[in-house]
Amino acid sequence: MNQCMNIIDLIGTTPLIRLRLGEGSKALAYAKLELLNPYGMKDRVAKAMILEAKRTGELQDGAPIVESSSGTLALGVTMIGTYLGHEVHIVTDPRIDELTLAKLKALGAHVHIVEKMQASGGWQSARLAYLQGLMLKYPNAYWPKQYENPQNPLAYETLADDLVGELGRVDYLVGSVGSGGSLCGTAKALLRKNPHLRVVAVDAVGSVIFYQTDNPKRLQSGLGNSLRSPNVDFSVIDEVHWLNDEEAFTWTRELARQEKIFAGNSSGSVYAVARWLSTQAAEDAVIACIFPDRGDRYVQSIYSDDFFQAHHLNPDGLSLSPQHIEKLQDVSAWAYFHFQKGKFEHEEKVAVY
Repeated sequence: MNQCMNIIDLIGTTPLIRLRLGEGSKALAYAKLELLNPYGMKDRVAKAMILEAKRTGELQDGAPIVESSSGTLALGVTMIGTYLGHEVHIVTDPRIDELTLAKLKALGAHVHIVEKMQASGGWQSARLAYLQGLMLKYPNAYWPKQYENPQNPLAYETLADDLVGELGRVDYLVGSVGSGGSLCGTAKALLRKNPHLRVVAVDAVGSVIFYQTDNPKRLQSGLGNSLRSPNVDFSVIDEVHWLNDEEAFTWTRELARQEKIFAGNSSGSVYAVARWLSTQAAEDAVIACIFPDRGDRYVQSIYSDDFFQAHHLNPDGLSLSPQHIEKLQDVSAWAYFHFQKGKFEHEEKVAVY
């Protein structure tokens, strides 16, 4: 009898599918369904960080693990940490959805929900301040620090290997950005075999990652950030797109309707950009995109008509194309900006409404 995989071994065995796309599409686009990891794409990161920390001794046997997360990384850290015999403490905020909270508790995590965001840095800063208190309480605890841990981007070298093995050539890579690990890590590995690769980042309106003004009240989760992560490597990014809440959510619904993929808004936003890009690229171009998140945690938001009505969102507001902007600036609707690789400098921002 063949030896069965355990739950940790299962991480990374995700399929690649060809997208149907729509009218006007020329280039082929493929989606790596990272959402089919046990709890989502960041299972890869949690596995890489924790196993490396155990290998080096930074995480000692039986020591606690503490991390700040409001989404799928929390689930990956909890799954792997508790499976390997560690107590896991997750610091999150009130934006956490009921399903993720229920999963964390079922897996055995100690969940700490901060009560108030900070004036600077929003919920992220508040969570990190609380986490520092846990580190004082548990001095031998291991803190993975997903936003700066080099194992975050390195975890995606296997994803890049999968894409090369399945597609051969990749001309465009499209992915969402939060900590920066998935897109930048995959891009760095792909560039070694696809030197002409163009890397397209997908962010949220009101996220500071690409030098917009922070809007801590934005509704999107899973991508965007109120802090700029060291793992965001601007040197590998050619282009960034921002979508607002309504655009991200309506495209997520369109992903389910058109492609039959029930996903979260990170995947929906990536789908919007990849679909538009397929109308702009050459017919023989190959577009690969990363779908990181399942839709189950968004049943009461993205997939709820009552939620749309409560937040004055138009369920029929499907934007079909972005505005090109010439310099980094605040935007309020789908827009994109081209970087000159290796020569990125923060420009003075101009508000656009």
